[in-house]
Amino acid sequence: MGVPDPVRPKGLFNSIKFFVFCHSLLQLSQLLVSGYMKSSITTIERRYGLSSQKSGVLAAFNEVGNTVLIVFVSFFGSRVHRPRFIGGGALLAGVASLLMATPHFLSGKYDYGHDISSSSDNSSGLCQSESSSAAPSSNQSCQEHESPAQQVAYPLLLLAQLLLGVASVPIQPFGISYIDDHASRRNSPLYLGILLAVTSIGPALGFITGAFMQRFYVDFDKLTKEQIVLDPKDLRWVGAWWLGFLVASCLLFITAMPYFFFPRTMTKEDSADDVESKPDSKQQTKPPQELSLLQFLKSFPRIALRTLRTPVYLLVVLAQVNLAALLSGLATFMAKFIEKQFSQTTSFSTMMIGGVGIPMAVVGTVLGGALMRRFNLSVSSSGKVCTVAILLGMFFAMPMLLIGCPTQTVAGVFPPGTRPPSCSYDCRCPQEAFNPVCGSDGVEFRSPCHAGCSSVQTDANNKVTNYTECRCVGGLGFALPRTCGSRCSHLLKPFMVLLALTSFIAAFSQTPSYMMILRSVPPEDKSLAVGVQYMLFRVLAFMPGPVLYGSVIDTTCILWGRKCGKTTSCLYYNLDRFRERFLGLQVVFVCGGLLCFLLTVVVLRRRAGRPELQPESNGGYELVNEHKPTDNNKEVNGTKT
Repeated sequence: MGVPDPVRPKGLFNSIKFFVFCHSLLQLSQLLVSGYMKSSITTIERRYGLSSQKSGVLAAFNEVGNTVLIVFVSFFGSRVHRPRFIGGGALLAGVASLLMATPHFLSGKYDYGHDISSSSDNSSGLCQSESSSAAPSSNQSCQEHESPAQQVAYPLLLLAQLLLGVASVPIQPFGISYIDDHASRRNSPLYLGILLAVTSIGPALGFITGAFMQRFYVDFDKLTKEQIVLDPKDLRWVGAWWLGFLVASCLLFITAMPYFFFPRTMTKEDSADDVESKPDSKQQTKPPQELSLLQFLKSFPRIALRTLRTPVYLLVVLAQVNLAALLSGLATFMAKFIEKQFSQTTSFSTMMIGGVGIPMAVVGTVLGGALMRRFNLSVSSSGKVCTVAILLGMFFAMPMLLIGCPTQTVAGVFPPGTRPPSCSYDCRCPQEAFNPVCGSDGVEFRSPCHAGCSSVQTDANNKVTNYTECRCVGGLGFALPRTCGSRCSHLLKPFMVLLALTSFIAAFSQTPSYMMILRSVPPEDKSLAVGVQYMLFRVLAFMPGPVLYGSVIDTTCILWGRKCGKTTSCLYYNLDRFRERFLGLQVVFVCGGLLCFLLTVVVLRRRAGRPELQPESNGGYELVNEHKPTDNNKEVNGTKT
């Protein structure tokens, strides 16, 4: 016992503290990619002409590979060289991140419509009685749009997302189990807390990175500064979405390297507590190694069904599924909602999510855990905390349905039923043209041509300042080269305050609900119960959530873009419907979570005279039969968690 193991000499790579440091950086990089993908989804949608439903499929596709393979993690556990598997997963994630950026380099330059496409031709988007030169450029644009490189972009993005999901399978489960196996019993919760705290800022950092990258034009590597005529406030602006994936892939490759130098097992940290628990740990790790893969696969459905028959476990997991579906949709499309509803730029909207929404949710989660520890809450008390938190969250979420403005007036588009103005009929405007201008009378037009504008004014840099001689514009008869917007920007602050409060309060339920799951199943089923929980998250929430939100958003579109005879992304939304359906779906999921937590509290009350988990004096949990308080031979099954 006193002689150190020569195979595992003390050093940097035999230190569990250094492993925690490396794993924190790796998970930070991995979740940065996930957050960055969510922040870039609207930009990718606009760049490649995708519907919100297709964007939702893309956002959820990384869960496909993850869901298929996550079951095997419970089986392999310590049977494999976990650090090397983690390093391999990180390298695969780096390759997938590179693959995400590949469509940009395969595709041609971004074509944003039949309008003023260069500073040397300021008359191409104006009202002209004869437009003989439009056809060749249109045909050339269609040839680029239908090129193999352009057509393969979406499948490549789906493949990259699939690989990202596969790559993430070994990283978190193997990392946590490796830390728990080699850290002392006293330090293990501290290390896992540090890991959670560091990695929780990954998605927020991804959104902030996305906000920064979207300030650069998508083709800044292909065009000179003088050739870039759009600005971030233009509805056609597409930021450099691909740049962040290159940065993230470099981080993943760097953080993957140390894992190939960690040993399969290392010297366990010294602690008096470990001496007592050593026999138990050996006894716990032996049975899984006796199971073959076939035996594991045969036993998995039986144990999963047994776990799902536990009422408290099932209700809490269903509540978490509702909240996870809510989170998956909001993380994917809330930036788009802010952009459209409050007439903000894509980068600013993304910054609001990464800088306000996600951090407040993280703080709520941490404080929920602190509350749990401070008061040593029982299962019943945890259920009440979750119910109150979700009820308060719904209280703050409901007013958001009322914060917003109706859609701006767009000639021939909104209000519904209005016909295109006859004053621009002889202008021969391309139906695919999209270059929004705001008339001096407050009416928006799809393009200067649709407004009947026949001349343009430019500044010293030859950039358009306004359009004049607009026959369809009332009043002074000129139009500005921008959208009129929803005129709701002043309501953004109260909306963000409510969103932050909702995120903060609803996140309080996360830690108590996790503890309820751990305490509601037999000790031997806990690992598998957590695996089943995450599988249900993916199947019922993370995969269908973004697709459902995207489909709902598509139903609010009032004008779809057209390119080469094909439908592209939505150009205008009915903002009232967008707000009511998008946030209404959020309220539905919150109500679903609230109902499940309420039913959990009811079940726990009915079980007041039946076996219920109570805290042990040593920090574990015991199952106490309170039905026969006078019986001296009452049944006690104390189990350490």
